Amino acid sequence: SQQEVRKVSESIKYNHPLRKCVDTILKKCPTEYQERMGRNMDDYEDFDERQNSYPSEKSLVKLHKQVIYSVQRHRRTQVQWEILLEQAFYLEDVAKNETSATRQFVHTFRSREPENKIIQYFYTPTVEWYWECLLRPWFYRVLAVVLATFSVIVVWSECTFFSTKPVLSLFAVFIQLAEKTYNYIYIEMACFLTIFFLSICVYSTVFRIRVFNYYYLASHHQTDAYSLLFSGMLFCRLTPPLCLNFLGLTHMDATISHKNTQPTAYTSIMGSMRVLSFIADGFYIYYPMLVVILCIATYFSLGTRCLNLLGFQQFMGDSEMTSDLIDEGKELIRREKRNRQRQEEGENRRR
Repeated sequence: SQQEVRKVSESIKYNHPLRKCVDTILKKCPTEYQERMGRNMDDYEDFDERQNSYPSEKSLVKLHKQVIYSVQRHRRTQVQWEILLEQAFYLEDVAKNETSATRQFVHTFRSREPENKIIQYFYTPTVEWYWECLLRPWFYRVLAVVLATFSVIVVWSECTFFSTKPVLSLFAVFIQLAEKTYNYIYIEMACFLTIFFLSICVYSTVFRIRVFNYYYLASHHQTDAYSLLFSGMLFCRLTPPLCLNFLGLTHMDATISHKNTQPTAYTSIMGSMRVLSFIADGFYIYYPMLVVILCIATYFSLGTRCLNLLGFQQFMGDSEMTSDLIDEGKELIRREKRNRQRQEEGENRRR
């Protein structure tokens, strides 16, 4: 895109009618590129349409679109690269400080973000060492066990929520036990934790989904407008079935529990799953069981392996290409680390 912009800027002079379009395109380019390009004002000769061929306005519109996309992708890649560098340096610091005898966390590089004095007062190097090197790994292990237990409960309840006699869905069992004792606080907490965990499972996939690397959410405000619209539509479409699935797991939907109870506010407005009898009695019952197949495929990374076989490059630990990429990544990190060390040494000399 930069070469095309340069060619267009050199061919369309300051007195050409389309020069304002070229200036608009140049404004979307990075500042250093604009300074390097200049306004090409060194040639004041009048343009002659008979001698030169000039791009049309339609081609300039297309070039403008390409420049916007390229600049945004370049900026996004730079931000993601900086984030990866910070993560790599942080992990190296954690590995080095694990064997520290002083039990004080020492950073290789100073933080580029302004430090909060209140956080510095409480989050001392000693506290940071205990958290990063001792407590944090165990916290993640305990959290993994808790979330794995919740996941097993969700999968079991998804496969058995259609059974009302006996009630096999664990979420429905917990809610019904609380109903018998009229423990409304327990009911509210159980409902909140259930739908909270389901929401995390559903919505977290939207943050990681990629459609041909064109539609996806990028961190640090690097998501383009099209990806935001696409993800927003996904969020809106996922919320109603998520709520209906929650009511089915807890047997609060009358079509599941087969009880003449007062309908919930959601089902009274949005309706229930019983639209067509043959779908409600068959498809809605057995379709959630496919979550077991999905769990097995996720555990064995079948999706990644299938995409890799189809030619879509994926990160796989047992691949020769992956080992080459890992070695290349290590070399890039070492090079960036040396560059940053030289920069800090130069700044220290100036001081």
